[in-house]
Amino acid sequence: MEVTWFILLMTAALLHAKPLDNQLLAERYLRRYYNLPIGLHGADNFRSKIREMQSFFRLEVTGNLDTDTLEVMQKARCGVPDVAEYNVFPRTLKWDKTDVTFRIVNFTPDLPKSAVEQAIRRALKAWSDVTPLKFKRIHEGTADIMISFGSREHGDFNPFDGPGQLLAHAYPPGPGIGGDTHFDEEETWTDNAHEYNLYRVAAHEFGHALGLSHSNDEGALMFPIYTYAEGFPLSEDDVKGIQFLYGPNPDGRKVKPKPPAPNKCDPKLEIDAVTDLRGETLVFKDTYWHGETMFFWRLHPNFGEPQLSLIKSVWPSLPKKVDSAFENPHRDRVYIFSGIRMWALNAYDLEEGYPKYIHKLGLPKSVRKVDAAVYIPDTRKTLLFTDEEYWSYDDEAEKMDAGFPKSIEEDFPGIGEEVDAVTYKNGYLYFFHENTQFEYSLFSRKVVRIMRTTAILNC
Repeated sequence: MEVTWFILLMTAALLHAKPLDNQLLAERYLRRYYNLPIGLHGADNFRSKIREMQSFFRLEVTGNLDTDTLEVMQKARCGVPDVAEYNVFPRTLKWDKTDVTFRIVNFTPDLPKSAVEQAIRRALKAWSDVTPLKFKRIHEGTADIMISFGSREHGDFNPFDGPGQLLAHAYPPGPGIGGDTHFDEEETWTDNAHEYNLYRVAAHEFGHALGLSHSNDEGALMFPIYTYAEGFPLSEDDVKGIQFLYGPNPDGRKVKPKPPAPNKCDPKLEIDAVTDLRGETLVFKDTYWHGETMFFWRLHPNFGEPQLSLIKSVWPSLPKKVDSAFENPHRDRVYIFSGIRMWALNAYDLEEGYPKYIHKLGLPKSVRKVDAAVYIPDTRKTLLFTDEEYWSYDDEAEKMDAGFPKSIEEDFPGIGEEVDAVTYKNGYLYFFHENTQFEYSLFSRKVVRIMRTTAILNC
């Protein structure tokens, strides 16, 4: 069985394709990943496979080829079928030894050789940290895992197809080609969040080379959709899968796996904070991992999908729990609130002199946290929401406005009494509470639209 990474190009024509085009797209997808036989046009069988796919991706199970289902079918992903018990191949393929050899046959010119070697070693170490497996590099002869870069037809009768489509493929444990991992040389390989991160793709492919199949946990490395995230790549689900095959690390080494990632399209999704940062939007989410806001999404005009990261991997000095955040573009600062303290960021750099106490802004000592905050560029006022009230801070005078606090419900009719997060854009405030967001017009002083919270994450 082979494992192939590929990207289905997302274009406006495809997003607005005719029903027949969508039907053909779905049939190709279901044949590849859900064993829909070629030429099978029975409506019941087709709908059954749609339901199977929707169940795997935790979509609403309708059996209909709806917008959410089509969007998933267009995302970058791996080519192995999606359903396998315990996230391993059905025949439980594994190496019958714990000392596994690897050889880097050639290198990509996109990165220095040392960067390629480091990415490969880091990707293998992620798996050896949680198992008895030990990986030894050899420089000649045949290794268990032969690693190479090639283009088009590259010797295994499984050709790549040029830039932007198939990224890499690997083979499960076994003799001959088993375990071998190939990367498409016509892609651009990087050691950061741009293009295709070699470490991230290699770690996923080595999971397959060790016997793992796909997980339906969006935060797992073995989730079929390609994403980039900072930090240690394995989730609890990945660790459970690999230890089912090989057992835990006998050295007693303690590695804290990545906490379960939030599902950005969960209709019950609630967020903790949202802010802009120089054209990007940052959305913070408490995963209820020991009460900490472990994750945040980055939405950038140049990224097709929100990029999920751990807070600590980007800002080690920030608290894991984020209550609220806002950008002040006039000062080119983003302010982060956690409990009774606040931090200031200049782009992604932490400002000196922080954290400071929120009471320095003029809030009374009885306020122990700020639930939501937003800066209004037109008035140069910052609104700070806590419980059922809000304050107005004058940025130019650097003090609270007189007459506050005021009632949220009275001054912003239609959004309720409490706010979890808020952001501003083009004369509108977007209030978030639980799984709902309210588009509020400052001009007409009323709610003009109600949406799910997930709409901010392109769901």
